[in-house]
Amino acid sequence: MELDISAKSLPVYEALASEVRLKVIRLLADSPMNIRELAEALGLSSAIMTMHVKKLEKAGLIMTKMLPGRGGVQKVCSLAVGNIHITLPLQEQDTRQFHQTELSVGHYTDFDIEPTCGLATVEKIIGEFDEPRYFLDSERVNAKILWFGQGHIEYKIPNFLLASQQPEELEITMELSSEAPSTNDNWPSDISFYLNDVKLGVWTSPGDFGDNRGKYTPSWWPDAINQYGLLKRLRVTADGTYMDGNRISDVTLDEVVIARKQWNFRIAVNEDAEHIGGVTLFGTGFGNYNQDIVFRLYYTNISNSGRTGHTSGH
Repeated sequence: MELDISAKSLPVYEALASEVRLKVIRLLADSPMNIRELAEALGLSSAIMTMHVKKLEKAGLIMTKMLPGRGGVQKVCSLAVGNIHITLPLQEQDTRQFHQTELSVGHYTDFDIEPTCGLATVEKIIGEFDEPRYFLDSERVNAKILWFGQGHIEYKIPNFLLASQQPEELEITMELSSEAPSTNDNWPSDISFYLNDVKLGVWTSPGDFGDNRGKYTPSWWPDAINQYGLLKRLRVTADGTYMDGNRISDVTLDEVVIARKQWNFRIAVNEDAEHIGGVTLFGTGFGNYNQDIVFRLYYTNISNSGRTGHTSGH
């Protein structure tokens, strides 16, 4: 579910502003329940529980069905969404200078993968599912989604940094998830990231999401397979590496030799990982975020480091 801070999202926030309704959501996360079962579990009357259920249903957080039961027809409740993403207003625009490269998902330069696997353009599947040889197909450069169960995929990225520019931070954003047979929201996968052969750290993806269709996923794409991922923000700085603001290693810009003319970026699910749950990469035309893999290198001018420049992209 995609939310913002407009009035249209208010019913969801109102529905969540209740300890009882939060408890209902936790109960339904385990299994569907009818009104009476929910009321008994929380020590409330069925009439009061019906009011709470209507509030959650109006917000689109749960769905109900009338089904036959031992005492007649019963209203059975279940969760309608697995994730909520809230978009807040942009803060004051970042005025730092940067070089930016957006790399298409299909523009990998090396791979070594194991099924399950596959790739597709926004128009069609490339080759066949679970056949790694199609990752060498000439159409692979047009791929906007790819997935594999184990192994790695690697990209080469040009570095446009000038000798007169001092690198401050490399930011990499991408939409990704695990890779389960079909889909499974509870399918953890330890995904490792490498830059210039230096391991940046590991992020554990919670699942391979298929509860809702991706916002940008093409209409012809089957409902039963990868629909969307999570937008992750990987940052390599002068004092360490972070994923969505959480420190995942002590690797710094200096350690990855950020000033070299090109970078090698690898995404891997290693054979010695605790959770081998694959990886899915979403590009433009798929998932919930209409972007490919974005590399942004922030810098300051060495001869003019005290001044604030204008944001620029290359």
